[in-house]
Amino acid sequence: MNSHAIKVACSNCNLRELCMPLGLKAEELDRIDEVVAIRRKVKRGATLFSNGENFTSLYAIRTGFFKTCITTADGRDQVTGFQMAGEIIGLDGIVNDHHTCNAVALEDAEVCVMPFDRIEELSREVTSLQRHIHKIMSREIVREHGVMLLLGSMRAEERLAAFLLNLVQRLHARGFSKSELLLRMTREEIGSYLGLKLETVSRTFSKFAEEGIVDVKQRHVRILNTDALKLIVNNNQQPCT
Repeated sequence: MNSHAIKVACSNCNLRELCMPLGLKAEELDRIDEVVAIRRKVKRGATLFSNGENFTSLYAIRTGFFKTCITTADGRDQVTGFQMAGEIIGLDGIVNDHHTCNAVALEDAEVCVMPFDRIEELSREVTSLQRHIHKIMSREIVREHGVMLLLGSMRAEERLAAFLLNLVQRLHARGFSKSELLLRMTREEIGSYLGLKLETVSRTFSKFAEEGIVDVKQRHVRILNTDALKLIVNNNQQPCT
């Protein structure tokens, strides 16, 4: 255990309902507390895990923001997702026992380390934990489908509108404002995730601001017209044939 490892109890965590199943009995929580016993601090810009690294644990984000990214054949970093407090990362390592992406802290962060072999063992006995892990995996699949839709059929305005709506919805579930957010990621990172050039992201933010949909001051974004953002996204939604 290094100097960043700290004893933690899930039963006393205010994010428990976001990353653990609801309705656990006291003895079940005690058993999970024994498994999820270590916190790890990750400095801004540092890597939590890297592509090719052996997979040993899942990580529940306690504070801070992360991005996951892969390095393309031509050496560019491609952002594959943004993760925040209450979410679990590291699922990519389950398939082949090694991680397939890098997880980089966008700000000083803290995670709870969940050794996967022990979580797997405990989930066989605590069925609600097993169901919860399946739900997390399913949510990741749904997220990837959403990204495929973003990159496959949406115009720049639709991609950015969908991104902002998703981000503010996730933040609101954690007690933050429905309409104001501080972007932890750069415009370039947003562009990498959405498949857009940096100048396109900046131009689209400016367009939204001119139309009175958002107010942007550097990384501070205030959504002035949520319905307008939803309309931009929904105009793209076509029924499957």
